[in-house]
Amino acid sequence: MTSSALFSPLTLRSITFRNRLWVAPMCQYSVEERDGVPTDWHLVHLGGTARGGAGLVMAEATAVAPEGRISPWDTGIWNDDQAQAWGRITRFIRSQGAAAGIQLAHAGRKASTHRGLEGRGVVTQEEGGWTPVGPSSLAFPGLADPAPLTHEQITVVVEEFRAATRRAIDAGFDVIEVHGAHGYLLHEFLSPLSNDRTDEFGGSLENRARLILDVTRAVREEAGEEVPVLVRLSATDWKESEGWTLEDTVTVSGWLSDAGADLIDVSSGGNVADATIPVGPGYQVPFAAEVRERAGVPTSAVGLVTEPHLAEHIVAAGQADAVMAGREFLRDPQFALRAAHELGVEVDYWPFQYARGTFAARP
Repeated sequence: MTSSALFSPLTLRSITFRNRLWVAPMCQYSVEERDGVPTDWHLVHLGGTARGGAGLVMAEATAVAPEGRISPWDTGIWNDDQAQAWGRITRFIRSQGAAAGIQLAHAGRKASTHRGLEGRGVVTQEEGGWTPVGPSSLAFPGLADPAPLTHEQITVVVEEFRAATRRAIDAGFDVIEVHGAHGYLLHEFLSPLSNDRTDEFGGSLENRARLILDVTRAVREEAGEEVPVLVRLSATDWKESEGWTLEDTVTVSGWLSDAGADLIDVSSGGNVADATIPVGPGYQVPFAAEVRERAGVPTSAVGLVTEPHLAEHIVAAGQADAVMAGREFLRDPQFALRAAHELGVEVDYWPFQYARGTFAARP
């Protein structure tokens, strides 16, 4: 049996993940009833990757409030009907030996849009949309002008994340992730390209980070001491010296750790439309490595990690503590089992129903 860093266990608080190859949160835009309740599609989609050997299966960006959805077709966890439906899904994920995670999100100024296959334009109020909110009135190019959040509304947002955390835990999720990346609400507050406030939530880095720190503290308080809390950050707006930078990310990652975050899930971009991003295999991994080294916090790496040997190298070289894969799990829900085979690692969590299909089985 070949030793593997990627297929070694990782423990965060009370949860030990069977490996470090995890399913990234990926929006499915598949709630046809537009009520935020996850469906059979989500059960099969997420359950398939759990059956396929992933260590952590992270559900898509799930809104903490109706107006926090990217689109009307997003999942939510702002009411008990949604939480109950999630419970069916978490039970299956956990029955397959994977940990179940959920990404709690608020889309901010990028809310009320059509789903990807329909062009991502604005969903008008006549079509069932709503007025998006944000830190200020600065709009994302091509989308609606947001209504700036008042102090009272900001307090409500924090409490919505807290309430969503309680529902998520009651629904059986093992891991909570706070979505602070990709140009959604918490990222919008962090970046001066989307936040021109002049009060205690704007201006200095400390002020712009206030909301995500308040949210993380609320999530940690509600989650208790046993549940791992992750925070996804965009490491840069990809605007050189403007906007949100890697230096900011390193600093705030340390603050988030002090606020109760156990791991920083490092991505990038999403807050401006004209960023130039040098996309390629593992292109965001150096950000995860930098945050891990300089902030002294565990990280996960993302960014076109499609090859098992690249994922193995990332963990073995200490660039990140885990790898989040997205598109490869869409192409192959059993990517983790295939990766183990290609790396020469024997794992004991092939589903017995599929034993005849194991790579080691005779034809």
